[in-house]
Amino acid sequence: MIGEKNGAGQCHRQCISCLSFLFLAFMHLLFLPKLTAAKGGGSSSPSPSSYTPGENYLIDCGSPQATKIDGRTFKSDKQSASLLSTEEDIQISVPVSDINIASSISSSSLPLYLTARVFNGESTYSFFISHTGRHWLRLYFYPLPHPSYNLTSAVFIVTTDEFVLLHDFNVPNQNTSVFKEYIINITSDKFSLRFSPKKNSLAFINAVELVSAPDTLISDSATAVSPLGEFRGLSSYALEVCYRLNVGGATITPTNDTLGRVWFSDEGFLELPESAKSVSVAPSVVKYPESGASPLIAPNFVYATAKEMGDAATVDQSFNLTWEMKVDSTFSYLIRMHFCDIVSKSMNDLYFNVYVNELMGIPSLDLSRLTSALSTAYYNDFVANTSSISNGTLRIQVGPSNTESGTINAILNGLEVMKMSNEAGSLDGLFNVEGTYVDPSKGLSPMKIVSIVGLVIGVLALAFVVMVFCRWRKKPPDWRKSRSFSSWLLPLHVGQSTFMNCKSGSRAAYPAGSNKSKSKSRSKSGYSNFYPPALGLGRVFSFAELQEATKSFDENAVIGVGGFGKVYLGEQVDGTKLAIKRGNASSEQGINEFQTEIQMLSKLRHRHLVSIIGYCDEQSEMILVYEYMANGPLRDHLYGSDLPPLSWKQRLEICIGAARGLHYLHTGAAQGIIHRDVKTTNILLDENLVAKVSDFGLSKAAPTLEQTHVSTAVKGSFGYLDPEYFRSQKLTEKSDVYSFGVVLLEVLCVRPAISTALPREQVNLAEWAMQWHRKGLIAKIIDPLIAESINTASLKKYIEAAEKCLEDYGVDRPSMGDVLWNLEYALQLQESSSRPSHTVDENISKVIIVEEEDTSTPPVPDDAGDIELTAEPPVFSQISNFQGR
Repeated sequence: MIGEKNGAGQCHRQCISCLSFLFLAFMHLLFLPKLTAAKGGGSSSPSPSSYTPGENYLIDCGSPQATKIDGRTFKSDKQSASLLSTEEDIQISVPVSDINIASSISSSSLPLYLTARVFNGESTYSFFISHTGRHWLRLYFYPLPHPSYNLTSAVFIVTTDEFVLLHDFNVPNQNTSVFKEYIINITSDKFSLRFSPKKNSLAFINAVELVSAPDTLISDSATAVSPLGEFRGLSSYALEVCYRLNVGGATITPTNDTLGRVWFSDEGFLELPESAKSVSVAPSVVKYPESGASPLIAPNFVYATAKEMGDAATVDQSFNLTWEMKVDSTFSYLIRMHFCDIVSKSMNDLYFNVYVNELMGIPSLDLSRLTSALSTAYYNDFVANTSSISNGTLRIQVGPSNTESGTINAILNGLEVMKMSNEAGSLDGLFNVEGTYVDPSKGLSPMKIVSIVGLVIGVLALAFVVMVFCRWRKKPPDWRKSRSFSSWLLPLHVGQSTFMNCKSGSRAAYPAGSNKSKSKSRSKSGYSNFYPPALGLGRVFSFAELQEATKSFDENAVIGVGGFGKVYLGEQVDGTKLAIKRGNASSEQGINEFQTEIQMLSKLRHRHLVSIIGYCDEQSEMILVYEYMANGPLRDHLYGSDLPPLSWKQRLEICIGAARGLHYLHTGAAQGIIHRDVKTTNILLDENLVAKVSDFGLSKAAPTLEQTHVSTAVKGSFGYLDPEYFRSQKLTEKSDVYSFGVVLLEVLCVRPAISTALPREQVNLAEWAMQWHRKGLIAKIIDPLIAESINTASLKKYIEAAEKCLEDYGVDRPSMGDVLWNLEYALQLQESSSRPSHTVDENISKVIIVEEEDTSTPPVPDDAGDIELTAEPPVFSQISNFQGR
């Protein structure tokens, strides 16, 4: 039931603007009354604390006698025989000493796993339903060891009348038990549970529960997060409980839950455990409102514990508590969050934001206003569709609001995640209960799609033949006699494979008959050689060549590791050094980045952009080959290594080079390009410390003249991410400008953009540095190794450029051309000064910037000499959802 935590990493939210906050608050208030009414059921009576189910079918399959567990009685096979219709079944059991089930199974439920029914053919449990509505369905599976039946090889399907619960299900490990919990809305007086073994296989079940659920348990509506609004129609979906967490507390067993549920601890799901601390009160302190949350929604044990921000009394506004869970990204999910303000001392003192996969769910949630009291239970339901989930990870976050009043804190008491059935009425794949495959693409069947594609191809082929015939007919009769019509059906352009010369960067070509041009390798992954050599997208390397160049990808040759994969130093036979980036072939996202990088860099040539030489896609590999940058990433020259420090002039020249590269990206091609991942590790330095921008795997084509932005899911790196892009998912060139502003501060202060080891107020470099700047004390936090050598006018112009880059709204930020202008001006001011223009105050030990009138004539940046090639923009792959790199 519970998946594992998927990795760890720190997520820090960018500040939310005032207008965006007001809009989201208005949306929340618009939908909140409907949701509260739905959850409460409109009842003015006290919240019920007990529940007697209308149906309560409990079956211990294969057991010769009834089994009592947690005060409930599970019937034996003999007592439940009338419910089962089967072609042939067997009852098996084993002694407790032969069982070695995972420790997650409680000892109280262990008896349910000691026996099982095994089915050779299709078998059905039929239940009479006297009370329609939502019902719990709980299934227990454990492949008991048996001399005659190998249950670890059993493969079968489990369905109801309307829904597929499990398709081609198998429990291959004899030390593993599987518990499945569903919530199904039953609308008729009969409910069927069907087990269908695959051909020459078996099906089995250890125990079954079918129990009525309260009408108020699941409302018909919830808050959709993408886009923000109201989602209706939940009653038509089957739900599978994936996670049920008691946040901040220990596991809650069925005996302490009003509906016999298990609530697991959230330990192992919190992304940064040290960022939070557990708080608790006595369960008796928890109050329930007259409508809304009740003990049936969650027991008071859930609301009596919580996680809050560790050391929350800070001025920092960009810290979130984050829980990560593995999910199947092809399904939508119902997410229920439980809250109870057990930390505040007074009303209206706690305001915090709620996020689902980086998308705003509730802005400035004030629990005391909603419940009119402290320590009062409250919950909210959200729906996250497939477009808002990527890489199989669901992220739930709470973080402080940007309101000026109240305690800076955020809490979460409980969390439930439920998978929603899909278009096929399935919770496991795309086959419906009839066994028919349901294509999710606009309801078209596979046969219809094949027919349409065939028709389109036929029409295009016919049009091509007609066009060629007309051109052939226009030629003189003598010319037509010397050339047959069929020769015109050959490719119109048969070019030679081109590649970049490794040393000079000039274009070169293989002879048409060379071995290189005849490479026909095909990748097992199905995307091998997806770019024909004639398109001029760089040299196609063989895998053997790159193995030889890197000595079989020797770990000693690794010069860097990134989100795409490891980077190796390679050397060709002629001594030419290469940077060889080997990607993860099993990553779908890696394929997108691989394609984007090849399409883009092969058509861009600029002195301040890293040049791609070629690629390799043999044997399921994704390998990119670049020119070698001898001095590596800029970050290594700032901190974290023993390299000699850069002078202030060198840093200015490097920033200017990177700005020129980005300026060319934004303006140099027919349609601009947005890099989308500008940071110091993606600015590389050659042997002469010339800066070049690299890593174009996340890049996107800029908006056209008719557009103001590109709508796309958020991607980038924490600490560098444009807050406006984060809020609106609207990407512009100004998103790169914001990221570059963070780079400027990183160069000046020689510390990471995000550093969780520092005190809370210093975690985010951009916010921390701007706070010091607003106090007029920015000079106090710059790199002490260069502080004495910086001309104050140069520093003033540099800080002015960085500050403008970091404006909250893109419209207020300068273009990269303007940033370049300011940096070149700062360099001119530095070069024209003969000594540092600052004074030192001995009493307060800080550098005070002297305001001076700039008398130097600012330079006009001229990038024309750096442009080597312009080309039509490539076709870009769609890259989905926010993920830190």
